[in-house]
Amino acid sequence: MKLSSLIEKLSGFEPNGGQFISIYLDASSSGVGRDAYKAWFRKESSETIKDFEEDSEEAKLVNSAFERIYSFLDTEVDPAANGIAIFAASGDGEFFETVQIDEPFPNNRLFLFDRPHIFPLVRVVEQNPRYAVLWADTNKADIYVFGGENNMNVEIETQAKVEEIQGEKTGHLQVGRSSQASYQRHIANFHLQHAKETVDELEKIMRSADIKHLVLCGDEATIMPVLRPQLSKETEGTVFAVLNLDQYASEQEIREKTREAMATENAVKDQERVERVYNASKSQAGLGTLGVDRTLAALSNGQVEEMVISSVFDAIKYNTKSVEKVLEAYAPGDDNSTGGDVPEASEKRQIADELILRALNSAAKIIFIEDESLLKEAGGVGAVLRYNMNATAGG
Repeated sequence: MKLSSLIEKLSGFEPNGGQFISIYLDASSSGVGRDAYKAWFRKESSETIKDFEEDSEEAKLVNSAFERIYSFLDTEVDPAANGIAIFAASGDGEFFETVQIDEPFPNNRLFLFDRPHIFPLVRVVEQNPRYAVLWADTNKADIYVFGGENNMNVEIETQAKVEEIQGEKTGHLQVGRSSQASYQRHIANFHLQHAKETVDELEKIMRSADIKHLVLCGDEATIMPVLRPQLSKETEGTVFAVLNLDQYASEQEIREKTREAMATENAVKDQERVERVYNASKSQAGLGTLGVDRTLAALSNGQVEEMVISSVFDAIKYNTKSVEKVLEAYAPGDDNSTGGDVPEASEKRQIADELILRALNSAAKIIFIEDESLLKEAGGVGAVLRYNMNATAGG
């Protein structure tokens, strides 16, 4: 199941009186071994089951769900996965969904609520979009796709083969000035043909996978002046970094360097996004909100165009009574709330999820801000609004 479809399914789950298990695991390599998360889960689940009355029906249902999770971890985990998420309803044997992605979840966590805990899942999806990397030199190229659910590597074999017209002593050819100029034109034409074919293949992949981010890698002095002009205007607009990496760079090195570039780009954009929210909240038009309670109310009204929320969970702070009033004012079914029971205002994880769910239900864009200090004054949450309900039409 695609991540977007799974998030939609999880957000629509109606509490049924049973326990809902949400598990997030870091399956990346570590000093204690790649499978350390399995030992962690067995210990954590054993401790969790002690919270239930021994031999009770609820304990049996939760334990049965845990056994199914054990089986999945033992037999169905993709060795290439770095992040694993598992969602299971203890009273509903039909609800069992898993996620295996390239990006690790920051910590191993197990949650038992009456509904799914989706904040970590949405956060990792929004912070790690799929992006393409084109590494190229003057006669060969590779395309990588990182992020999202699956990585991909495509080695491009273009019809342009520079070596076909290069001798072993190309740099020392003893030819006349006219012949040398003709030879250089041949080389330039081959480079151009190679660049065009490479870009054509790149843009096909980006269109088919709906990829909106691109990194270019290669020698900036030789290939980039030839290759970059071949990009369509749309593709050029997706380029967020150009890196000078040679042909000996491994796939892992390319992944690490491009992720660093994306993190740097996101840090700059995050400052701009937060500044936009603060400015909107201070504007005369009142097209911005700061704080959990005000943002939650605006989301319930369908006003929010873009919500910014701290990716550091502990940075989300609010007044419980103020949030309770918003939850009471917007009863399930009357707005963009999730339906079912009203979440507990004192349970921060439920409120964080409620912000995410109401944003999803109202088609508001969700942006996670990595630097928690940027949203400190707003309690970790703010929004740019589509309209101000208190605004009056001008005469």
